[in-house]
Amino acid sequence: MGIRKKTNKNPPVLSHEFVIQNHADIVSCVAMVFLLGLMFEVTSKFAVLFITVQYNVTISTNEETAVNHFHHGIKDLATIFFYMLVAIIMHAIIQEYVLDKINRKKHFSKTKHSKFNESGQLSAFYLFSFGWGASILLSENFLSNPVSLWEGYPHTLMPFQMKFYYICQLGYWLHALPELYFQKTKKEDIPRQLVYIFLYLVHIAGAYILNLNRLGLVLLVLHYFIELLFHVSRLVYFSNENRQMGFTIWAVLFVLGRLLTLSLSVLTVGFGLATAENQGFDLAAGNFNILFVRITVLAAICLTQAFMMWKFINFQLRRWREHAQAQTLKKKQVSSKSKSKKDKGETWLNPTPPTLEDWY
Repeated sequence: MGIRKKTNKNPPVLSHEFVIQNHADIVSCVAMVFLLGLMFEVTSKFAVLFITVQYNVTISTNEETAVNHFHHGIKDLATIFFYMLVAIIMHAIIQEYVLDKINRKKHFSKTKHSKFNESGQLSAFYLFSFGWGASILLSENFLSNPVSLWEGYPHTLMPFQMKFYYICQLGYWLHALPELYFQKTKKEDIPRQLVYIFLYLVHIAGAYILNLNRLGLVLLVLHYFIELLFHVSRLVYFSNENRQMGFTIWAVLFVLGRLLTLSLSVLTVGFGLATAENQGFDLAAGNFNILFVRITVLAAICLTQAFMMWKFINFQLRRWREHAQAQTLKKKQVSSKSKSKKDKGETWLNPTPPTLEDWY
């Protein structure tokens, strides 16, 4: 995430700088158009597609009570688009009224400034998503009854909270694409950001479309908790560089999280769905329980976990290597103190030891 420099000059209307500086106001006006559309009968049917959750199904449990459930469909794209706009607005509010104020007080370097903004935004999102997702898991008793992850597949009907959760998740990660432009992200950082945005969108959309929403919710909550710990630890480190315990805890939980993700995926897809009675491919019924789909889902999950572990191992090896080089450099500097006293006029151009800021 790049650094946005505020200037007193007014850029030309509709120029790149004008759009970047005022993108939150522009997007707010677009979102307000949809909200105003609800006030008029002519446009209300169109506006409802963007604002409210679609495909409501009412199931009567008895004569007095009725339960509303939802399934997915093509109209969800309109709803996802609207909540993508909401995510852009919320991103701008957090940036301007929270992160920018802290940045001005702390006077971070350019590297820390960019990483602080990234961790600040993601910490808020992960905290909100983890809390919301955990409440859904508890209310639907998915944790106390793991068999429900595959029992009764296909899970075409979802409670409102679960469907709205997936809509917001897809909207948030889609909003991250235009944010690369709005935040003036450095060119060298764009490929890394595109990779993890793409991975999030593919896995969340895959779980949503293939009716693996229960498994997807459990894995998302687990993953978000671990990512929340990392970004909170990085924020704590930026405030006090001596506080690094959070990174150690995160490293342990990261490995455990990958193992638990693989275990749940294999248990649900490899064993649960493979032994289920409802086998076959039925697009109308939302049933994708065939061997090819199961292998594809497991392959995607396993490859993603392997990729994350590979990045994690390389990251740790680089950290240990740089730490060893820093220790060797300190020893050389101590041994050269006596020589440097004899030759005070000589300038040493030794590289500075790497800091944790460069690693994280």
